[in-house]
Amino acid sequence: MDPTVSLQLSVDRSSPVPLYFQLSQQLEAAIEHGTLTPGSLLGNEIELAARLGLSRPTVRQAIQSLVDKGLLVRRRGVGTQVVHSQVKRPLELSSLYDDLEAAGQRPATQVLLNTLVPASAEVAAALGVAEGSDVHQVERLRLAHGEPMAYLCNYLPTGLLGLDSEQLEATGLYRLMRAAGITLHSARQSVGARAATAVEGERLGEPEGAPLLTMQRTTFDDTGRAVEFGTHTYRASRYSFEFQLLVRP
Repeated sequence: MDPTVSLQLSVDRSSPVPLYFQLSQQLEAAIEHGTLTPGSLLGNEIELAARLGLSRPTVRQAIQSLVDKGLLVRRRGVGTQVVHSQVKRPLELSSLYDDLEAAGQRPATQVLLNTLVPASAEVAAALGVAEGSDVHQVERLRLAHGEPMAYLCNYLPTGLLGLDSEQLEATGLYRLMRAAGITLHSARQSVGARAATAVEGERLGEPEGAPLLTMQRTTFDDTGRAVEFGTHTYRASRYSFEFQLLVRP
């Protein structure tokens, strides 16, 4: 059965908002709210167009806009299928693992590297340690529903906590830190964007040159000590950051 049949889809022809955009927004909201679940197949474009009194090109444009956003995928011999809703992460001191889990995204982790390395000048400055001294470096690929979402590279001072790869694959880094008695208090963070290199594209399942979101974060405990420095890249097609802005009186 076409899952869109049960949706309350409608368009306002008197609105200045294009009809295709009205439809795409309603379908996107249904995906975000879980009404259209991952893996479900959309029905025939002709039938949907007839039901809404729209032209087939209008429906096709609405669906294509969601394909471009990575929410739908066209599979040959299968049809148009819901992928997963985009993760919208609030800019607060939380871990990607917790945010994915809260969004019902079934997070998983592949540990790519877990070792001691000499601190570079950048890492040393962030963690407040001597350049060239040993720090823990952890590289992980974070997945949701088995699909790559982000590449995470973190540096931690030695002696802070044990970093077991099995534990890192079972849960989030911040959970392990809290379990070790570390109170995470604040962070200094910057967010940016750039094009994916060939290596990054292969790692994250995106073509070379695809847009990536980047984040650098230095996290401090309740004594003001730097306990973690991270440089992360995220698939822009599957991920976004949300800001809450307050107006000063």
